[in-house]
Amino acid sequence: MNKSAVCRIANRISRDVPRHDAFVQAWAIVKTGAVEVKAAGTSFGRRPEALTRLASYSPARVRAFIVPEPENPVDPAALKIMAGVQGGRGLYCMGYIPREAVPVVAALRILPAVRVVGDTVKGLRLRFAV
Repeated sequence: MNKSAVCRIANRISRDVPRHDAFVQAWAIVKTGAVEVKAAGTSFGRRPEALTRLASYSPARVRAFIVPEPENPVDPAALKIMAGVQGGRGLYCMGYIPREAVPVVAALRILPAVRVVGDTVKGLRLRFAV
């Protein structure tokens, strides 16, 4: 295990969460090499329909991006998930990074590219490689 990577990630995360929790999360991230997050808000509006369409494509063709949304009236720290099909007609809002995962995802500084690993009608899981 790379101790310096654990410390680096924990120091970034600890700006928003207790230091002990930050080190526990950082250790898990470095150990697994990634963070998986289940998207929030995927059942809102037409998102279930869009998820169904995404599920019909090969996961290799689906692209997702995380976009900071400082103008969000509910949460200025919100991170929006935009997704689409490579070669398709644009990106669509698929949901948001859950509020409790925002500090971790933002601390990794890996915006904007992510990989969709579980695209089902019931939800969207994203994997962030470290």
